[in-house]
Amino acid sequence: MAHFDFEKPIQELEDQLEEVKKVHEKGKVDMHTKIQELEEKILETKKEVYSKLNGWQRVQISRHPDRPYTLDYIENCFDNFIELHGDRTVKDDKAMVGGFASINGTSVMVIGQQKGRNTKQRQYRNFGMPNPEGYRKALRLMKMAERFALPIVCLIDTPGASPGLEAEERGQGEAIARNLYEMSVFKVPIICIIIGEGASGGALGIGVGDKVLMMENTWYSVISPESCSSILWRSWEHKEKAAEALKLTASDMLSNKLIDGVIPEPLGGAHANTEETYKNFKSYLLNELAELVKVAPDKLVETRIEKFSAMGDFIEN
Repeated sequence: MAHFDFEKPIQELEDQLEEVKKVHEKGKVDMHTKIQELEEKILETKKEVYSKLNGWQRVQISRHPDRPYTLDYIENCFDNFIELHGDRTVKDDKAMVGGFASINGTSVMVIGQQKGRNTKQRQYRNFGMPNPEGYRKALRLMKMAERFALPIVCLIDTPGASPGLEAEERGQGEAIARNLYEMSVFKVPIICIIIGEGASGGALGIGVGDKVLMMENTWYSVISPESCSSILWRSWEHKEKAAEALKLTASDMLSNKLIDGVIPEPLGGAHANTEETYKNFKSYLLNELAELVKVAPDKLVETRIEKFSAMGDFIEN
C-alpha cells in the first residue's frame, strides 16, 4: 500500500513489525510480546497522526490510488445496477456513469464520476473529468428519475470538468449551468456525496442536492490547491498554504454551513478498511433517504432553493 510523507512514522513501525514477525515465524525466538507492543504502538501512532491532519494532507488522502471510486460504491452498497449510456446528442462520456439501482429495496437513480486505477483506465475515463456530454447524460438520467419518482444519488469525485478545447466548443459552461438550474427544481429527493475530490464546476455540475455530504477525508472547493498556488504565487510550491486558505476540508465546509454532514472514515482513510467505509456510507445514505422521501415534492424544491440561496450574500438593485 502506498504511504504518504506524513505517514512515515507509521511506515517505520510497520516495517519493524514485519521484521519481528519474520523472526517469530522462524521459530527460534518467541516474539509474541514484541509483536503485541508494536501493534499497539502502530495504532497509537495512527490515531495521533490522523487526529492532526491539515488540509493538504486530506487532499492527498482523497487521491489515494486504492480509495474506493464510484463504481466500487455502486457494486458494494447498491443492488441491481443497470447502467445507462449516452446523452442522445454527442456520445457516451465514460467519465460519468449512472443508471437504475436499488438500496435496501428502495429504487434510486445513482450517478457519479468515475476515475481509473491504471493508465489505460484513466485514459478511458478521462481521469474522471467529464465533458459536456457527461453532464448532459447526467441530466437526462435525472429527468428520467423524476419521471419515475425515484430519488437521485450523486457521487462526486473529480479533479474538475474536462479542460480541453473541444469541451469548450461543445458548451462545457452551459452544460454545467443547465444542470445547476435543472437540479434546483427537480421534485424528487437528491442526495450528493463527495467521495473523493470535489473540484470546481466539475463537481458542482452534479452537486445541487437536498442533502450534500462529504466523506471525512475529501475536499470540496472552487479550485484545487495546486491551481490556486499557481495563480497566486506562480508556482505549485505553496499548495499547502493554498489548501489551508481555501478551507476545503469536510470539517471546514460543515462549519461554514456549505454541506449537511460528514461521513466518518476508518482510521487511515477509506482505503484502509473498505468494508467499514461501505458500511458507514450506506448507513448515512439510508438515513437521509428515509427522511427525504417523507417530504412533499413542492416542499423539497422550496427548501432546496432556500438552502443554496442562503449560502451567499447578494444585493438586488
